[in-house]
Amino acid sequence: MALRRQLGERVFALVAGADGPQHRDRIHLTPGERWFPPDAPIREVHADSSMFVGGLRALLLQSLHPLAMAGVAEHSDYRGDPWGRLQRTAYFLAATTFGAAEDAERAVARVRGIHRRVRGVTSGGVPYSAADPHLLRWVHVAEVDSFLRAHQLYGARPLDRAGRDRYVADAAVVARRLGVVEPPTSVAELAAQLAAFRPELRSTPEARSAARFLVVRPPLPLVARGPYAALAAAAVASLPRWTRLPLRLPYLPVAEATVVRAAGKAVIGGLRWATAA
Repeated sequence: MALRRQLGERVFALVAGADGPQHRDRIHLTPGERWFPPDAPIREVHADSSMFVGGLRALLLQSLHPLAMAGVAEHSDYRGDPWGRLQRTAYFLAATTFGAAEDAERAVARVRGIHRRVRGVTSGGVPYSAADPHLLRWVHVAEVDSFLRAHQLYGARPLDRAGRDRYVADAAVVARRLGVVEPPTSVAELAAQLAAFRPELRSTPEARSAARFLVVRPPLPLVARGPYAALAAAAVASLPRWTRLPLRLPYLPVAEATVVRAAGKAVIGGLRWATAA
């Protein structure tokens, strides 16, 4: 049990950062109304270790929109401080999913303030703004599709059809507060909106560089590279086939359905075991 506790603490420190214990206590112990009831699907999905795969998948998928990727490349220190970015994202998801309504509102206000400052012009001369409702919708759709897909493949208790629709509707509650106009509220709407973005998506040097960083060259100690490789392979395998060529990622259907799936389940199961302590 000591090993389990130590592993759980290390994973938690990596994801939540130095202030993780204080944030955890505030999020879960502060009395007051929450945005979502205890049985909400968004709570189940966002609490599951499958989010490690879902988060990687979301970053890879989001990078295919050239305007969204330009904002990340020019305004995000994801290479110099990848764990800081992970920790900030984890806090936002935890605060909005599990925290008191006031803390959730503050987390959203903080992100909206950041979005207002992220603006610029791509190398092709196209202006972009992270506060653009259209780009916000793309980021949201890619995240929801990724979190849900990863949960269905690797979650402890995959959702039924009604539960998946409820998850998409739950996520829309947060999306509207972030400035997304008409976010999807069902699996069918999610699929339709994702398909509608296809003509805007393409391969760019920034997207390919981000994919290499996330999949091949993450800044990790030697001991963590094996488990991370399994998570990264699981994330790639869960992507739609049409994303592989633009991101220069392999498509190996037999290996993905067997070796990659088994390795992903083993690592995620281990993370679930450690973090449940």
